[in-house]
Amino acid sequence: MIAKQSRSKTPIFAVLLTAVVFSNYLAYRLPAIPLPPDTRGMVIGSLVDLSIVAPLLILAMTRKKGFTLKRFVTFMVLGLVASRFIIPSTYFAPFAFIPYIAIGGEALFLLAELSLIFLLIKHIPSIFREMKLQQTSGLFAFPTLVKQKVSRHPLVSMLAAESLMFYYAFASWKRKPELAENQFTLHQKTSLVAFYIMLIHAIAIETIGFHWWLHEKSVLLAIGLLVLNVYSIVYFLADIQAVRLNPVTVGEDRLYVALGIGKRMEIPYQAIEKIEWGAEAEAVSLKDKDVIDFIARDFEEGKAHCVIHFNVPLTATMLLGMEKPFRKAAIRLDEPVPFRQLLEEKMA
Repeated sequence: MIAKQSRSKTPIFAVLLTAVVFSNYLAYRLPAIPLPPDTRGMVIGSLVDLSIVAPLLILAMTRKKGFTLKRFVTFMVLGLVASRFIIPSTYFAPFAFIPYIAIGGEALFLLAELSLIFLLIKHIPSIFREMKLQQTSGLFAFPTLVKQKVSRHPLVSMLAAESLMFYYAFASWKRKPELAENQFTLHQKTSLVAFYIMLIHAIAIETIGFHWWLHEKSVLLAIGLLVLNVYSIVYFLADIQAVRLNPVTVGEDRLYVALGIGKRMEIPYQAIEKIEWGAEAEAVSLKDKDVIDFIARDFEEGKAHCVIHFNVPLTATMLLGMEKPFRKAAIRLDEPVPFRQLLEEKMA
């Protein structure tokens, strides 16, 4: 009931935002609205509407993405830039410097974020040294060390995720997957690798054939499509290697489970409320927004061998380093019986 009420407020905020923008636009152009001799107070009111009220309404409309200072400043700058076109130049002239100041402030934010990139590069050698001492794989250790030594900023997390993608796509092919007694694969009894290879071939053929035709129509679109297709191929190559080299690991105090570079999670045993196996696990809907599934892609839909329920929401790391909380994890393994035996021993 609460969710329905919160969703119903979004159109209201959209209507209010439209009213704020158009009322300020029409106030300077309708002959029926007399303008005061000194319009500076009126312009200041419009600037407040467009730089404060409008951004707050946009944040309210997109509240699921969170209320952050960075997002507010970005919308404020956009509002001030828009004011240059909404308010006629005759009245806006005394305040023409304001949008430039706002853009300069946004540029400072951008420079601060770019400095995080150099900070990440500076700490890469020490991160690599500490990774060798970690008992977990680089897929888990690298992002954790980046957060500890550099920043938890979304830009840094995205760069760390992209670095992992390029590592697995180009620098991991000499490594051979070796299973320890506490590690279990997710993909060997599926057609995941064959499915990815089929996708790579399809993208490569489409790129070669369609690119030249599109190049004659639009060079910009052809280049954009080429970049997107090359990125997709690199991603699929990285995902294949990440799946092969990062099996599910039953650690001393937690479970490390990943499916490629776009989905991974650490599950402490103390956060496990219960585990469903067999028919009970298969009955759980994988479309539930609270469920994250670690089921290898196959030509046929796979069923979960186990569903782990958490007593508190746990965060999973998704594509581009984005994080999302879940209450359950559904897992399908190549060898579910020994996995269950070892997991129950560790939890006991």
